[in-house]
Amino acid sequence: MNSTDGTAGPPGTDSNDRPDRPDRSDGPDRSDGPGSPFRQEPTSRDEAPQFVLPLVVRIEKTDPPSRTDALEAAARAVLVILSDERSSGDGEWARVMRDWQDARIRKVVRRARGAEWRKASTLPGITVTGGTAEVRVFPPVTLDGWPKELAKLQVSGTELEDPDEPPGDGVDPRSARIWLNPDLRMSTGKEMAQVGHGAQLLWWDMDETERTAWRAAGFPLVVRTAQPGRWAELTAGGLPTVRDAGFTEIAPGSVTVVADRPDRG
Repeated sequence: MNSTDGTAGPPGTDSNDRPDRPDRSDGPDRSDGPGSPFRQEPTSRDEAPQFVLPLVVRIEKTDPPSRTDALEAAARAVLVILSDERSSGDGEWARVMRDWQDARIRKVVRRARGAEWRKASTLPGITVTGGTAEVRVFPPVTLDGWPKELAKLQVSGTELEDPDEPPGDGVDPRSARIWLNPDLRMSTGKEMAQVGHGAQLLWWDMDETERTAWRAAGFPLVVRTAQPGRWAELTAGGLPTVRDAGFTEIAPGSVTVVADRPDRG
C-alpha cells in the first residue's frame, strides 16, 4: 500500500488529498472552482514549506482492529488534534499546525505493534481509541523531518477487515456521517487518510457553536460505505467533499468521501 507523491520524505498514504484551511467566512470550497482546495494544478500552497500529519494505527499480529473501528478512530483523531488547546493560540503545536494548514494538507498512515507502538507512544501526540482500534496522531512534521521512531514504521500491511457487516445507511442522526464512495476500492490505510480529510472539512464547515457541541459530545461520528443510489444524492447535495489527486490506487479527481454534519437539535 505504498503511496508517494514525488516529494521528499517517507512514502505515505493518501498524501495529496487537499482539504482547505478555512480562511473565508463561508468555509472551505467544495467544488472545482478557482478557490477549491482540490485543484490538481500547482497553487500558491506549493510555495509554502510542506508538512504532513502522521497517524499511526496499532495492529497487533494476533488481534488487529476492525476496519470500521480504525476508520472512525482515524477521523476522530484528526478532529481531536485540530481542536486541542495546544494546536491554537500560543499552544506548543499552534505554529506547526498553522504551517501545515497553509500548505498542501497531507496525512500519512503507518502501522505499529508491540515495542514499535510503545516507542511511538512516547512521542508527543494524542491516542484515540474506539472499539477495537487505537490510533495515535502526532503534530505535523516536515516531509523530511520524521522522528526516527515513526520513520521506520511500515505503510504496507494496514489491510483490515470487519468481522461483521457494519450497519448501513440507518445511522444515528446525532453523529456526523462520513460516507465512502461505494464504487472505489482502496486500501484501509488510504481510506483512513481519506476519512480524516472528510472530518477536517466538516470541522471547518461548522460554526463555533456546532464545533463546541460536537467536541463536548466526544466527536460522535460514523464511517460507512454509501449505497450506490444514496451516493449520487450525497455528491449532489453541496456537502464537504474530498477528491483524490490520483497519485495512487485510484484515478485523479475521484470523489472518495462526502461528510455530513450531525443533525441539530
